[in-house]
Parts: sequence; structure tokens; C-alpha cells
Amino acid sequence: MLQQALKDYHIILASGSPRRQQFFKDLGIDFEVRLKPLKEEYPHRLKHFEISDYLAQLKALPFKEELQANDILITSDTIVWHNNEALGKPKSHEHAINMIKSLSGVTHEVITSVCFTTQQIQKTVNATTKVTFKNITDSEVDYYIETCKPFDKAGAYGIQEWIGQIGITKIEGSYFNVVGLPTHLVYKTLLNLVS
Repeated sequence: MLQQALKDYHIILASGSPRRQQFFKDLGIDFEVRLKPLKEEYPHRLKHFEISDYLAQLKALPFKEELQANDILITSDTIVWHNNEALGKPKSHEHAINMIKSLSGVTHEVITSVCFTTQQIQKTVNATTKVTFKNITDSEVDYYIETCKPFDKAGAYGIQEWIGQIGITKIEGSYFNVVGLPTHLVYKTLLNLVS
């Protein structure tokens, strides 16, 4: 259905994430992956979804000049929001351990923003999912980091991985959002953009 609606458009996904690329395939979207290096920094006054919105829009900037008339560029960013701060990707093994330990036994929020950019417009949407972990033991944290090496993931964990299977007791909102893409919003926004 979406494939038919997008037949006159060229979708560019600016993400190296294999999970996001798989979601686009699962949605039946023909797309090209195009990547540009970018320093992901944001003003510290920003809070919550303002951070992921800002970063998703920032990722679109290097592409602005090269977009063709039928291009739709899609950029996105995911953060874990916990104790009034954003947890990005861990910078070290120790950092990953500390991040997961901080999430143990409490509820945090996962926020993903998706930015759609054409020659004419830019639209950004976001979704928030609440995730609750059980009390995770030190040995469980160590085992997870050693086996799954979650250094490319915000908050140092992937819900679809071992730690999610044994540790997550409750989720409120979109599961796919926590994996890295609110697929329901991508579907809806793309249909609205081209209708």
C-alpha cells in the first residue's frame, strides 16, 4: 500500500542502523541508504524530545543542497531519557555498565524523532515509550555487555536482545520505537506527505 503511494518518490534513509533499514524493508518501502559524517551535538538547554528532534533535523542539514524534486530524506535519532538527562551511546565498557545499572529496577523513557525533508518542507515527528526494568544483577549486566556489545545503542541496551528478554517487565507505548523507529508514525507521516 505504502509502496504504491510512494511510486513517484525517491526515499533516502540517512541511517547506518541495520534495524532501521530492516524496518523500511518490512514496511515495503524502496529506499536508498545515504550516509554523511556528522558530529551529534546539541545545546544543553534542550530537554526530552527537543534533543532527539534537534538531532534528527541536524542530520538532514548536510543533504539539503543535493535533494532532488522527488526526494524524501528521512533522518532519525533515539535517546534514552532518565533522571532528567539524555543517555546516548556509551563511550566505553565502563560507561555501558554504569548506564544499564542506572536503569535497573526503574522506569525510563525511550524517545525517537524522525525528520522528513524535501526541497519544500521539513516535518519532524516523535514517539515516547516507557520501559521498566527489573532489578538487574551485576553478573547479568556483565554477561550482556560481553556477549551483545551494545555500544551502538542509546542507553547501552537493545530491547530485542537478551537483556530485554530477561530484564524488561513492562512497556507502555510502541515496542518498535524502542528498537529505534516508531514505524506507525513513519507510515502515517509518509502517507500524509504524498497524499
